[in-house]
Amino acid sequence: MNNEEKLKFIKQHIGAYPDFPKKGILFRDIFGALTNEQCCQYLKALLLHNIHEKYPNVELIVGLESRGFLFNLMLASELGIGCAAIRKKGKLPGDCLSMEYSLEYGVDIFEMQKSAVKPGQKVLIIDDLLATGGSLEAAYKLVHKAGGDVVGCLVIMEMTFLEGRKKLSQTNVHSLIEY
Repeated sequence: MNNEEKLKFIKQHIGAYPDFPKKGILFRDIFGALTNEQCCQYLKALLLHNIHEKYPNVELIVGLESRGFLFNLMLASELGIGCAAIRKKGKLPGDCLSMEYSLEYGVDIFEMQKSAVKPGQKVLIIDDLLATGGSLEAAYKLVHKAGGDVVGCLVIMEMTFLEGRKKLSQTNVHSLIEY
């Protein structure tokens, strides 16, 4: 099966939930696809293919809370590199950097441990979804605040009509599936 067929297969298994988490939002949910073993294999292969092709010099993969965590450890272990987490405020111990950001449906704060990224380290940020761009922009700023060099952002799904990519014009952003 080629990459285009794999993407089509995955897309067929992604759930769509109207009016979640609030009225007027159509929530695209990766969890439905992850219950299918073939989707898991295809998604892993596609993500690794994109990393090898677009980000061959990456040294650390940062996953965003909460679904980005599903991918950063898997990918980092396959690539033989480290991974780090960006979480919601109050979830990480130790000295943390923080950044407030806007969501499609509110405001939140992300944190990252100060020691998670080494100065000059080449970092790839991964998440399941790019919507308004607030969380990825906050992650980008946190990695830079820690001294890291963001080589790009990789997401599974992008809601293109929300134009979140515009907030990330300073880095390379790649999405597997666009809505």
